[in-house]
Amino acid sequence: MARQRSGRRPAAGAAAPDDIAGTVAIDSGTAVITTDPDGQGWLLEVNGVQSSHLAADPTRLDFEYMRWIAAVVADRFDLGGPLRVLHLGAAGCALPRYLAAVAPASRHVAVEVDAALADLVRTRFDIPRAPVVRLRVGDARTVTEGLTPDSRDLVVVDVFAGARTPAHLTTVEFFDAIRRVLRPGGLVVMNVADTRDLAYARRQIATVAACFRHTLLVADPAMLKGRRYGNVVVAASDDPLPASPSLVRGLLVDAVPASVREGPDARAFTAGARPYTDADPPTDRGAPLMSV
Repeated sequence: MARQRSGRRPAAGAAAPDDIAGTVAIDSGTAVITTDPDGQGWLLEVNGVQSSHLAADPTRLDFEYMRWIAAVVADRFDLGGPLRVLHLGAAGCALPRYLAAVAPASRHVAVEVDAALADLVRTRFDIPRAPVVRLRVGDARTVTEGLTPDSRDLVVVDVFAGARTPAHLTTVEFFDAIRRVLRPGGLVVMNVADTRDLAYARRQIATVAACFRHTLLVADPAMLKGRRYGNVVVAASDDPLPASPSLVRGLLVDAVPASVREGPDARAFTAGARPYTDADPPTDRGAPLMSV
């Protein structure tokens, strides 16, 4: 999947312990943790794919799409309130860790299918303990379908097996399950990675839009014009999703500038795209294999 590092300098802090970096066998294969040259951050690769970056400063997010998600969340919610968040695809827990720092009253459940990876992340990184961040091992869809209705304010979908989103996490039925667990006015945000033809992104975003009344897209303008592969962040809610001027400005001055499409512009992006359903063959629902 496409990842971009911002190159921003982290806040000062203690040097990284020697025992954080290394190569570890996990249930799905191999995890590799490497230390940044400045000793203030770590890159987690899972089976050869960049999965997460964690810095000594939890409020530093190096992956551009995570900063975009954080900006959308801050624009939507009062971060001083008791935000309840479900993260589907925990990996290194960079986003739960970030939101726990900037929204101290928030509580997070991060779902990871790989039990050994979850144990590695909990052991080697300073992830806040439960009940602030609770790591749950399981399949993202199975967990979601078993949750209490109207129990979450925000659901973040960032699930990859290798460089692909698993097919059963791309469908209308899956997003209907997410909609069921969201409180009124709740928000789902998904990281969608695609190649330049954008065929998968259009269908995936059309799928989300089929389940929610309003959608908002955030991406590098070059990505939306089909000039390179990369990430599109799609946010959706049954309540209106107007992008505030501060959100638009903030995304434009990001280390990787991004633009916003909302309302008719967001709908135009998916014009003619057919949503994915469970009835489609799995080979038709999988995201394309991304360059890494």
